Amino acid sequence: MTKVTAQLSVSLDGFYAGPRHEGDGGDWLASEEAVKFFRVTRWATNAMAWRERQGFAGGEQDVSSDVIRESFEAAGAYVMGRRMADGGEVPWGEEPPFRAPVFVVTNRPRATLERKGGTSFTYVTDGVESAVARAKAAAGGKDVAVAGGGTLVRQVMAAGLLDELELHIAPVVLGTGLRLLDADLGLGRKEGIELVPTRVLHAPDVTHVRYTVKGRAPLVLDDRGRGDAG
Repeated sequence: MTKVTAQLSVSLDGFYAGPRHEGDGGDWLASEEAVKFFRVTRWATNAMAWRERQGFAGGEQDVSSDVIRESFEAAGAYVMGRRMADGGEVPWGEEPPFRAPVFVVTNRPRATLERKGGTSFTYVTDGVESAVARAKAAAGGKDVAVAGGGTLVRQVMAAGLLDELELHIAPVVLGTGLRLLDADLGLGRKEGIELVPTRVLHAPDVTHVRYTVKGRAPLVLDDRGRGDAG
């Protein structure tokens, strides 16, 4: 059965990058957004499976590499935000690492971009629900991976479309930046999104925690022992 999954690297205080860089002509790689992003994702760039997928040599064969290899093998299609797609277009080159159809959520139309290795970028202008539906149809029974960024992951979660969330928690406090689980999830004042942890894997530089997303539920206070004893 096709699941909709998402995974992001975050700091202990919940940030996946530094404060947003607005692209005012400055170098994104030198921005605070990029510096803090690479600080929480360096576990991945050190992993052999990530490096192999990018066409690089070397890397560590460890539990983190296994997690990355597993995620690539599970995905039959991807959903991605336009900002991530635009930012990766040049670095990914003619053979991006996805090797599957990618559906880009955007409000700016563009013709489908075909790349080598089985990757294509289809630009979807009628909303995140449509992008997820199209990705499911293209996934061939495998999972749909929401590749990011954080704003898109929140949109998919808020819409009740996310089945599984995996957080790669780096042992660092960033203090400020782009927070994954932000206030725009659209939750009511007495409502939460409940998750069940299903796997925890430890590595020296990151902890991988996988959750099944149960969905929205009212927040109910217990009676703190004030109820009938029975």
